[in-house]
Amino acid sequence: HGAVANAFRASGAKPLSAGKLAGLSAATRHVLEPLALTGQVAAKFGGEALGIYIISMTDGVSDLLEVQFMMKLTGAAPLPIAPLFETLDDLERAPEILAALFAHPAYATELAKHDRHQHVMLGYSDSNKDCGYLTANWALYKAQEEITCVCRENDVRVTLFHGRGGSIARGGGPAAKAILAQPVGLGDGGIRVTEQGEVLSTRYHDPDLAHRILEQMAYGVLLGAHAAKNHRPAPADWVDAMEEMSAAGVAAYKALVHGDPDFLVFWKQSTPIDEISNLKFGSRPTFRRNTTSVEDLRAIPWVFSWMQTRFVFPGWFGLGSALEAVLGRGAAGKKLLREMHANWTFFQTMIDNAQLTLRKADMTIARLYGELVEEPRIRKKILAALTREFERTEAAILAITGQKQLLAEEPVLLKSVQLRNPYIDPLNYIQVEMMRRLRSGKLDKAEEEATRAVVELTINGISGGLKNTG
Repeated sequence: HGAVANAFRASGAKPLSAGKLAGLSAATRHVLEPLALTGQVAAKFGGEALGIYIISMTDGVSDLLEVQFMMKLTGAAPLPIAPLFETLDDLERAPEILAALFAHPAYATELAKHDRHQHVMLGYSDSNKDCGYLTANWALYKAQEEITCVCRENDVRVTLFHGRGGSIARGGGPAAKAILAQPVGLGDGGIRVTEQGEVLSTRYHDPDLAHRILEQMAYGVLLGAHAAKNHRPAPADWVDAMEEMSAAGVAAYKALVHGDPDFLVFWKQSTPIDEISNLKFGSRPTFRRNTTSVEDLRAIPWVFSWMQTRFVFPGWFGLGSALEAVLGRGAAGKKLLREMHANWTFFQTMIDNAQLTLRKADMTIARLYGELVEEPRIRKKILAALTREFERTEAAILAITGQKQLLAEEPVLLKSVQLRNPYIDPLNYIQVEMMRRLRSGKLDKAEEEATRAVVELTINGISGGLKNTG
């Protein structure tokens, strides 16, 4: 932070000449040359062709000041700079970081240049991977309220940029409901969202369907903007219940995912993550660094691998433990959660999206993948933990909704899942057998290539059938 501010003062951030830029290390040029190119692109096509500059894993003011400094060094187009808050810790610290940023004199010119308008991106995928389904959803909800408040206090217009993916674990689900579940960020009347992966073909391959999707999103934004103008905080007992459930959910999630080294072994051996990593798609490697920790794993292959196995783990694990924390109070706890589900769009959307996730899951098929784990002790322990939490989650949701089965209130969606699943199931059985053969080490090169091709076909088929990749 201080070093960057001093660099601004010391150098005046004058653009580097082409010769000086060419003399820098390859790693430095890898960062600076694309920025230098933006000036040429903007001159030819206009700045709107470039969008905004997003800083992944933002965790401090210096992250933004460094980009501002590099833009001046390279003569880059004046792109809006957007921090992306992704982990639980960064989401909780986002208001503090933004307040310090707005108060920093070096950033004043950036705000003035864009009419005191700031984009702030929220990461749904990495927050889920970091702390689990319920805790991530609650952290994102609170972050939006607090970020909006900080921006208002500093006379800054804000556009929240939602980094959603297609799956429920990555912020997917019905577009309008997702917007209306958290309307406070629409106070300035705008929203920005990502549409990526299978979502593009699913939602936009047909002009009529694309029109309907955009219509739904516009409807959500219009209603949400109105709701934001008349925003009323959630009742204190609802907030207290969410805090209690968030603490219980993240404790259960971290104990297994981050606290038990056997879990990562189970994931590596029971899912087709190695086969997914070899597929010729995606712009980035599976891991951010040359390690194999959960923290360094990218969220998309993480969700993708669990979807394939029908565990669909990121879309529900920890939710049952969280809900039981309040259901454990007895009749009063159940009454409170039913009231929250009936009257709070945020809580209702979170629970109803989880119902869809649980419906797409199939623990009988998932156990077949578990059998691929070599060590019996690890296999039995992790499978038991996953099965217990799945059953706990399903029972808790049924208790809250009063339904006899999941998705009972969504008969069309329920029928769709029930019709699709039997066509997907055989692909899972084939995939497990092909993975077992690949990992046996008994195939010659031609057999291995043929078997790998079958695995890739099953990956595509299962993704298409479940309507989700990562």
